[in-house]
Amino acid sequence: MLQVSKLLPQGQGLAPVLLKRATTVELDWDVRQKSRFAATDSAGRELGIFLPRGTLVRGGDVLVAEDGSMVRVIAAPQPVLVITHCNSHGTPFDLTRAAYHLGNRHVPIELQPDHLKIEPDHVLADMLRAMHLIVTAQDLPFEPEGGAYAAGHGGGHHHHGGHDHDHDHDHDHGHAHSHKHEHGHDHGHSGAQAPAVAAAPAPARGRTVAIPVVAQGHVHGPHCNHDH
Repeated sequence: MLQVSKLLPQGQGLAPVLLKRATTVELDWDVRQKSRFAATDSAGRELGIFLPRGTLVRGGDVLVAEDGSMVRVIAAPQPVLVITHCNSHGTPFDLTRAAYHLGNRHVPIELQPDHLKIEPDHVLADMLRAMHLIVTAQDLPFEPEGGAYAAGHGGGHHHHGGHDHDHDHDHDHGHAHSHKHEHGHDHGHSGAQAPAVAAAPAPARGRTVAIPVVAQGHVHGPHCNHDH
């Protein structure tokens, strides 16, 4: 058995001529979501795939065997449910609602601009039809989302996440920060500010006497408009 422990996402960095020489292997999603599995390529070679845990194998990826040979992965057609919106009684936004409800159920979903795909499930199919969506059974390659932290194939998600973070930090956080501290005092207290108390030196009898000291800071008056 030929061992494989390296994967090149979408054959990155490989010349087209090398991709043409590569053998192929057709795998459905049930196999491609595993990091360790056995397969047979188009040349009849037995392959033992041992990839880092969490790796998702996608159609178009290239596996590199221990002898340096390459195997191009093809996403095999499999039974799926294709979900589209109704042009007569719905809008494309219905697909967003469907993706939300399916995601709440942790259902693997392939997201496309004009449709969704999920694995066959008659209960989910009935739910989607009740939402006025069109659900049809077909045999097609299935490439569900891998999640924001899935190993590999996550560049697009990382880009969007980084953009959102930068926007929130520069605008929202900066505004809130200056607003909260523009008065120059701590909002951790509630009600009237209690006077500070300092301990006087101990008298001869060993008793400590508390002497009130007027705080030199922000004092709330009757016309202070701060909302605490």
